[in-house]
This record gives sequence, structure tokens and C-alpha cells, in this order.
Amino acid sequence: MEEPQKLFRLPGTIEEEEERDPEAQAHVTAVGENPTRAESPLLGQKGTGTLSSLPRNVTLVRVSTQSSSIGGGVGRQDSTRSRYRAGPTRKLRRRAVLKNGDCNVLQSRISRRSLRFLQDIFTTLVDTQWRWTLLCFALSFLLSWLGFAVIWWLIAFTHGDFEERHLPPFQIENKWTPCIYNIFSFTSCFLFSIETQHTIGYGSRSTTEECPEAIFVMCIQSVAGVMIQAFMVGIVFAKMSRPKQRTQTLLFSKNAVICQRDGELCLMFRVGDMRKSHIIGAAVRAQVIRSRTTKEGEILSQNQHELAVGTDGQNGNLFFIWPTTIVHKINAESPFYNLSAEEMLTERFEVVVILEGTIESTGQTTQARSSYLPQEILWGHRFEPMVSYSKERQGYEVDYSLFDSTTQVDTPLCSGRELAEFYRVQDEIRHGNNGSLRKIPSEPKSAPVILNALSQNEGTGFLVAQGHSSQGPPKLHIDIPSIDDCPGI
Repeated sequence: MEEPQKLFRLPGTIEEEEERDPEAQAHVTAVGENPTRAESPLLGQKGTGTLSSLPRNVTLVRVSTQSSSIGGGVGRQDSTRSRYRAGPTRKLRRRAVLKNGDCNVLQSRISRRSLRFLQDIFTTLVDTQWRWTLLCFALSFLLSWLGFAVIWWLIAFTHGDFEERHLPPFQIENKWTPCIYNIFSFTSCFLFSIETQHTIGYGSRSTTEECPEAIFVMCIQSVAGVMIQAFMVGIVFAKMSRPKQRTQTLLFSKNAVICQRDGELCLMFRVGDMRKSHIIGAAVRAQVIRSRTTKEGEILSQNQHELAVGTDGQNGNLFFIWPTTIVHKINAESPFYNLSAEEMLTERFEVVVILEGTIESTGQTTQARSSYLPQEILWGHRFEPMVSYSKERQGYEVDYSLFDSTTQVDTPLCSGRELAEFYRVQDEIRHGNNGSLRKIPSEPKSAPVILNALSQNEGTGFLVAQGHSSQGPPKLHIDIPSIDDCPGI
């Protein structure tokens, strides 16, 4: 019996390939299938399993995930391991946006870089690390004190106040009027500089009318002290209150999921806010970054494509009072429309999600970011509910322990395009070409097409049943087979 294929693996780990059972290999080869892939129209393989070859009298039977051998190999329902693994393990693609929201972009070879940053010194000091900001804060005051202390010393020195007979103990005896009272040395000038700049109070040290330049310098230092204090305090305040810190309480789910919703494949991720103060005018956006080749042959290695996202898959505006699942419908407008489960992992792209809005308490605009690589997208999962009404507390209770939890659901492995084509064929089978309901014959005119190589007992999800039944003509089941019902790709 064939060993269940591994559909889960931890992103970034390397797993060894297991040898296929010879009996199962011979069984697969006997029915003319590729030994590594079932030729099903819902598996998304190019050139195989065309939907036009489906007979009109077949019945697609869905096998429960619990009874499937593939589903039996999975223990945890909230596993963060990717539900599909194709081919040899390759290295993860480097991110453009890290999981914490920081952009993984390094600037280099910028002309006049230092000058450009100095021209916007306020933003530079706000964006820099705290140790450099505090160092500049301390140096700005210390250097200003020392600078004006030197000026005061020069004024006193040129006036002759440091001569022995002109020192403060002998000034009254010699009838000497200094520029600044009680100045003995450079230390006295430094203390006077601090007292003047911060209006601490002179005590016995003060300026006189003897030196006009001293009066002028005192005015300049008073104004300069106010400007330096306002500038540096403003930098520290702006750094502490910047909206970037608000993003620490905005959460993105660890993984994104793909499952069916209202008959369509949807890419979904979850966002949440831990604070009681809400984000006003919250809006969510998403972009996929991938390489693209233009019609002229130009390769765009970092091409950005906007995704239509929202709670309904279209409108990105949120009433953000509890954790919300954001949906992107994989339709004809989606860049994932032609990607199956296998191609989703082998393709190289990055989904960048952005949540922005106004902080209710401060009125500032904030933006939180995260990203998902193909290895972080769980195919065939959906998020577990985490909001419930508490009768004891008389309010809706949010259990954040379930924020990243997912559960398995039946999901086809095919692409969105093939799924839409499958629905179209089934609609034609049901209604006929003229739009009227057609009666399905009880006996097939030809042998049914085998969609899977394994039998139902072996855990396959695609089964083709004959059109006869003991209870009358069979009914056509248009249930979409699940991810666990399809044999390994």
C-alpha cells in the first residue's frame, strides 16, 4: 500500500525524499499515470487531464478528509507546516519586507549621502537609534555651555579681569569694575555660561554695564539656549510618540491560508489589534512582488501588483474592533489565478500586506506591514473562530491564543482557472447547451475516465462512479474534491 505523501513541512527545513513502494509504483504505472503526479483535471498540470474529456455520465464522489490516507498522516489541525511539498527543497527567497514590518532594503553608493542627511537633521535624529539620539542630546548642551564659556573667558581676559590686582578680592580696593562679577578662572566662566543659558540664577555672578559685548553675548546665549532646548526636547518627544511604536500592538497572522469561500478559491490572512483604543479609518492593502517579463523582453525583477483585498474580497476599509480575516479572491483578476498548489510553492513571489489608519488617542497616522512567502501559505486551511460572546462579562471576548490557529478543510489542488472551468463543465452537464435540465443516462455508453489511480480504500478523493444505482438514476455530484482527496503531486 502506498505510503501517505507528506503535505506538511516546516518552512526552511530540509526533509529527505522517501522511496516509493514498488507495488504502488507498479499500480500507478499500470493505469498510465505519471508516477509522481495524478493526471486529474483539478491538479493543475499543464497539458494533462483536460476538462473537455470528462464524460457526461460520471459521478464525482467526495471522500472525507478523515478517511483519507493523506489526511490520516496529519496530526495537528493548527499545524504551521505547509500542506504541500513538491520536488527538492530549495532555499527560501529573501524577503523585501520582514515579518516585523521592517523593509529589508540596504541603500548604497548614494552621492553626498552625509550632506543630504544633515540637511534633514531632525528626521535623521528621529530615525536613528536611541543611543545616538541621547548622545546628540547631551552633546548639544555640553558643547553650547563650553562654547559660550570660552566666549565669556575671552571677554574677561581682554578686559583684564584675570590680572591679580583685578581679581574679585581686590576689585573694591583698586576700584575696578569687571565685565562679570566674581569671575576667577575658566571654571567660573563655565558656571556662568550654564546659569545664563538655563536662567538658573546668578547669585554673586552677573554682568555689568562696563562691557557692551558681554550684554550682547548674554542675549545671544539666552536665545540660543531656548532654541537648543526646544529642538532637542522636540526630537526626543517625537521619537517617543512616533506612530511606529503603535504597530507593536497590531498583529498579522503567522501564515496565510488558501481555501474555498462561496465556491471560489481565496487567499486569506488575519489582522488584529491588542489595544482598546482603536485604529480610526483602518484600511488594508496587499501587493505581490514577483518578477515579470514585458512584451519587449524587459525583465522586471521587483514588479509590484496590487491585490484586491478586504473583508469581502473587494473593499479594503475595515471596522477594526476585533481580529478580522482579510480575503483576496483568486479570480481572473488575480495573479494567482493560474497557479495550482504545486505551482504556488515552486513560484517565487512575496505577498506584502499593509494595514494603515489613524491612532485614536493621538490622531497620528500609522502603518503596519508584514509579508508572506509561498512557504508560509497553507493550502487547504482556514482560520479558526476566535471571537465569542461571553454572557458572564456581557461582551464579545477575543481569544488571542487562537490568532494563528488554522484547521484543515477540503480544498481542491487545482488552480482557480481550472476550478472555474470545472464549474462551467458541470453547469453544462446539468443544464445542457440550451439551458434546460438534462437527464443523465443510467448506463454509461463508455467506460468512465479514471481521475485518480488509487481506489477509495487507498484514500483518494477523486472517484468516478458508474451511473447506475439500485435506487434509480444517479445524481450528479458537483462537490469539489478536497486537497486531501487528491493523490500526491
